[in-house]
Amino acid sequence: MSTLVSLVAGIAFGLALAAPPGPMNAVIAEESVLRGWGSGFRAGLGAATADLIFFLLAVAGVVAFVRRSALVTGLMVGVGGILMLYFAYGAASGARGRFTDVDAALDESSRGFRKAFVLALTNPYQIVFWLTVGVGLLEPGTLDALAPLSAALEGLLVVETGSPALLVGLFAGIGVWIVGFPAALVGAQRRVDRLAPVVAGVSAVVLAGFGVFYLLRAAETLSGL
Repeated sequence: MSTLVSLVAGIAFGLALAAPPGPMNAVIAEESVLRGWGSGFRAGLGAATADLIFFLLAVAGVVAFVRRSALVTGLMVGVGGILMLYFAYGAASGARGRFTDVDAALDESSRGFRKAFVLALTNPYQIVFWLTVGVGLLEPGTLDALAPLSAALEGLLVVETGSPALLVGLFAGIGVWIVGFPAALVGAQRRVDRLAPVVAGVSAVVLAGFGVFYLLRAAETLSGL
């Protein structure tokens, strides 16, 4: 029973990592609507691959080093902000494209993966997740997930951190999102012909906003050294 609980909790953690609105989902949305489900899935796979790398780095103890170094953290956040602004420009340019542009989709079949992968490696949200929650999930122990909500709920959902089931569930949750989110967008695109440029435009705004925010955060971090 505890293994099943840990697996379900892992899936929930994976969805919590993958689902919130932000720069990564902006990229997945742009690729899905402009170039189809396959491109959106590959973009999600690029982000998931970055999560796998962060996971391996956390196991090796590298994440703990990054957490202790304000210089490294500030530089990574700054690079992430610059990349987001660059991809925001690309998303705005792509707003003129069409979902049914098959030739463009074929020519750029791996573009979504590369873009999402590079961006995810410097995405502060994912970095912060693995510096905090991710490290905690790897350490052997127990987590009473509902206890903070109410004393009456103590013991109802106890998760074994560091267990294989929890980690498998984590990446399963990410997998559910990167398959289902592009599929939902493609389905909507087929019903609304004008969705492609709208999503690309919104993606550009989201990426630009996060880019400016993270550049300011990086400047604040580095100025305190």
